[in-house]
Amino acid sequence: MAAIASRYARALVDVILRQKIDGDTARQQLKAIVEAVHTSVELRKVWESPAISPEQKRAVLDAITKEMAIAKPIRNFIAILIDHRRIAMLDDMVRQFEVELDAQLGFAEAEISSARLLLADEQRDLEGQVERLTGKKVRAHYISKPDLLGGVMVRVGSTIYDGSVRGQLEKMRQELSAG
Repeated sequence: MAAIASRYARALVDVILRQKIDGDTARQQLKAIVEAVHTSVELRKVWESPAISPEQKRAVLDAITKEMAIAKPIRNFIAILIDHRRIAMLDDMVRQFEVELDAQLGFAEAEISSARLLLADEQRDLEGQVERLTGKKVRAHYISKPDLLGGVMVRVGSTIYDGSVRGQLEKMRQELSAG
């Protein structure tokens, strides 16, 4: 499943970049369609039903994309998913699209956990440090985790930078146990 989602997502990213469509706009439009599918059981049933012809499904798609002012490549992407009966994979494909787009644009997703909510200037400083560490622009998501006691923990992909008090205490505990 992941390989299929990745293949479709890469193809969409290629089209978006080739046609010079703003990545954030494409991302928002895809999420709007995902939201429509999530909020409308009827829409989901129509697009997933084998009893309804692809032409009828695309007619519904055209009405939605016209109403939402969705770019033609995004509309065509959804039409392909409908035609190939892969609309149930839409969530996975949109997540993979975001990963692929960020990679192409030189962004890294960073999950930043802190013991308290960070102020805007603290967030900017921290994002700058993460950018210097990774060599990429950062798209940060912040989470408050009081159990960290203080400091921050940053996850970029599978790499974790642990500057939390809890992490430092754990490191000290391991060193004392080993010594």
